Amino acid sequence: MAFAARMKEHMRKYGKVAIGVHLSVSCASITGLYVAINNNVDVDAIFRRVGISPSGAGDEAAETPTASATGGGDYGAPVPEEVPPPPRNRTRELVASSGGALALAIMCNKALLPVRIPVTVALTPPVARFLARWKLVKT
Repeated sequence: MAFAARMKEHMRKYGKVAIGVHLSVSCASITGLYVAINNNVDVDAIFRRVGISPSGAGDEAAETPTASATGGGDYGAPVPEEVPPPPRNRTRELVASSGGALALAIMCNKALLPVRIPVTVALTPPVARFLARWKLVKT
């Protein structure tokens, strides 16, 4: 059975419950993302920890100075140790440039649609059984 046919069957069987579960999952996702973004969670660091290469991986290589750019011809003079700049927090930069944490949370929520749909499909039958047990919906 194709995915579209399964989704139509799911909607025919559960209807309003499926829509309510999907909206609840979406609201929980947006809330969690908003809290994470508002607390300056570094998304690039999380991506690196998980093993996903962030989109701006080439940016750091372009920012490191070369020996010719730093005047490497001092001939024996002691080289002072350079203090590395603090790591960039791309999430903070995106929040500042994109109009706020809520807008970024909604955009991330849209990107997570392939994750939210299976969660909705998995949660809908137990929620429908629970609501039918309490006689809040008809089966």
